[in-house]
Amino acid sequence: MQLLKDILYKTGIVDVSGSTDTGITDVCFDSRKVREGSLFVAVRGTNADGHSYIEQVVEKGAVAVVCEMLPGELKNGVTYVRVNDSAAALGQIASNFYGNPSEKLKLVGITGTNGKTTTVTLLFNLFRAFDYGCGMVSTVKNQINKQVIPATHTTPDPIQIQSLLAAMADEGCTHAFMEVSSHAVIQKRISGLHFSGGIFTNITHDHLDYHKTFEEYLKAKKLFFDQLPSEAFALVNLDDKNAGIMIQNTKARKYTYGLTSMSDYKCRLIENRFSGLLLNMDGQEVLCRLVGSFNAYNLTAAYAAAVLLGEQKINVLTALSSLSPVEGRFDYITSPKKVIGVVDYAHTPDALQNVLSTIHDVIAGKGRVITIVGCGGDRDAAKRPVMARIACDLSDRVILTSDNPRSEDPEVIIHQMEEGIGSGEGKKTLSIVDRKEAIKTAVSIAQPGDIILLAGKGHEKYQEIKGVRKPFDDKKILQDLFNLMNG
Repeated sequence: MQLLKDILYKTGIVDVSGSTDTGITDVCFDSRKVREGSLFVAVRGTNADGHSYIEQVVEKGAVAVVCEMLPGELKNGVTYVRVNDSAAALGQIASNFYGNPSEKLKLVGITGTNGKTTTVTLLFNLFRAFDYGCGMVSTVKNQINKQVIPATHTTPDPIQIQSLLAAMADEGCTHAFMEVSSHAVIQKRISGLHFSGGIFTNITHDHLDYHKTFEEYLKAKKLFFDQLPSEAFALVNLDDKNAGIMIQNTKARKYTYGLTSMSDYKCRLIENRFSGLLLNMDGQEVLCRLVGSFNAYNLTAAYAAAVLLGEQKINVLTALSSLSPVEGRFDYITSPKKVIGVVDYAHTPDALQNVLSTIHDVIAGKGRVITIVGCGGDRDAAKRPVMARIACDLSDRVILTSDNPRSEDPEVIIHQMEEGIGSGEGKKTLSIVDRKEAIKTAVSIAQPGDIILLAGKGHEKYQEIKGVRKPFDDKKILQDLFNLMNG
């Protein structure tokens, strides 16, 4: 139990009604989780306003409430704290409640449209290879040293984040690496965090269902760098045209990386093949097990960040050469009949184009490319015809199918994708709503030397249809079908 006055530091208090010497057992912003002794923070969310639940949580036993607007009636024995911004206060309160764990760690945040998960995972594995205690917060999973904790969001809520970081500090971690989504920045889920560094990978068309315009999406990413302290580093991909915008107002130390620009940390792609990448990294040749030019960027970002965190260049390069690919990111398997299957999380136009371009670079015209692709429901619909257009432009055969339709009709999503198909390309395109049937069809038409790209879901082990998540593993289904080819 902690005293309320000890966890209100830096929360932007306007006024207080009641005693701040009240004992607090836990912090909640979800009214359903409130219990006797809770502090409830009333946050205005996308779908609900926590202020509507103040009376309810007081009845459930909340002994203190943080809010932007006081309720009409104040209950005796309950402390009401009015603040300027509840969402920002929540992060700071959670940080104070858990002992400000991010100040005990070297915390690095990675933001961008593509490459966040891979870069976070590379950094985590890199520093584990150096025998540091490490934590990771990612789309795929959260991890504290060897302990894996399932992930539900790219960036968890402020209480979950602080709880995770506190557990990392308690387990002796010195470094932590986390994905920072644009939603998390806007919703102030990273409030109260002390970052030692920030990395910008790239920015392309995504999440416009939430941000409405590309400019708003860009501002959300930029806001992360605006908030970095002067002692932190800001590392940006100079090959992205928006890199300068990201860091124009940051107080952090500015550094750049890239493959084509005159950057601080330069990488040159020498060879790209299924066995891996041969790179010239900062003047030193290194063979890495990841595939694709987009991974050359991720590897360079990880290398630069490690050096900025104080590691020796040669040690970093040696460790990078031994790291394995990230699950669901250009994750490939080969059938007995020499058909190659690539499972990739590509769910944006830019990511799909990157992975297809990489496949063409590697196969150099030998074998056909068969692409299976869908688009998620309840998400940005504008990219659906664009995704289909890219698939058609860069594939010999295309099968449009379901991704995670969520609450939408999957047939409607596929029809919207079909709008991007050119009039002369109908013969090479199929639309199969059932994703498993789509994969079966691709395998049945594939010949030795062909590549099947299964795009969109990557590491996910489920498919969400009508609000229900059912087990579905792209790689396992593809592997099982490949095994049958031997029968």
